[in-house]
Amino acid sequence: MESTLRPRQVTALVYDRLCAFEYGCVVELFDLHRPELGVPWYHFDRVAAEPGPLQVSGGMSMDAPYQLSRLAETDLVVIPGWRDADERPPQALLDAIRYAWDQGVAFCTICSGVFVLAAAGVLADRRVTTHWRYAERLAARYPELEVDADALYIDEGQVVTSAGSAAGLDMLLYLVRKDYGGKIANQVAQRLVVPPFRDGGQAQFVPRPVPEEGPGRLQALMVWLRQHLHEPHSVDSMAAHAAMSARTLQRQFLQVSGMSPLDWLTRERVALAQHLLESSQLELAEVAEQAGFGSEESLRRHFRRVVLTSPAQYRKQFAAAMPQLAS
Repeated sequence: MESTLRPRQVTALVYDRLCAFEYGCVVELFDLHRPELGVPWYHFDRVAAEPGPLQVSGGMSMDAPYQLSRLAETDLVVIPGWRDADERPPQALLDAIRYAWDQGVAFCTICSGVFVLAAAGVLADRRVTTHWRYAERLAARYPELEVDADALYIDEGQVVTSAGSAAGLDMLLYLVRKDYGGKIANQVAQRLVVPPFRDGGQAQFVPRPVPEEGPGRLQALMVWLRQHLHEPHSVDSMAAHAAMSARTLQRQFLQVSGMSPLDWLTRERVALAQHLLESSQLELAEVAEQAGFGSEESLRRHFRRVVLTSPAQYRKQFAAAMPQLAS
């Protein structure tokens, strides 16, 4: 059987002082052959943002076989983190990006790569993200953008932006899930030995002081809550289970996760709902019950707030089924 899917053409933008890790993530996702999946995988190439030779972090050098005109001939352009958020990209690159954008080419950025698209002037009035260290700088320099400093990645249709380097891997897996469905994305994640998706935002990774009072109890509480998401919980009941005061619980949750206990609990329940929507045929009422929301209305409200889409639309897009194969 052969898949009826047309493999997408993915082009990575490379430049002098390129980050080897971020580029390696792109290569791993889009250039590595995966015959075990039974679908035609992506076509991959790279375009030089400037004349070579190009030096890559770690002492490597790189040649790129295609020039900037190639950007308008691809389906998706991936921009790893730009070498210096304060350095304006070459004008020829910005012109090529604007032309490709006008042709309908899709873009995604990792970390500070969003500064390249912002400099090209194609992101006005769009919601974007970047590494939390760069968020204020991006918002100040480009006030026409809506910068979300907490999101791991944001899909705005023609452009998807991601936070720091590892969040780029989350975003790339998300793109695989959009193209091939949840089952194949999960298989790719298993091969990478990473979670198929992470919940929560960047706030959990911003440097914070370690709580001095019983961090072991808080960790044990989090593990227990993940095992009992279907049960009702309040701040008082969680504090009682952890043998600490509600005030201490609130403070420690904020220090460790960047969220209140109830916000953290909601995100954990949404993550479970995502898994159930992808991997089962349960009715929404059953998903709501197993994830601890109690009602379909509550599931829909919280799911849309966290995932920015409805449970039904999420299932339609990411249902864990193999792509349609032609016999």
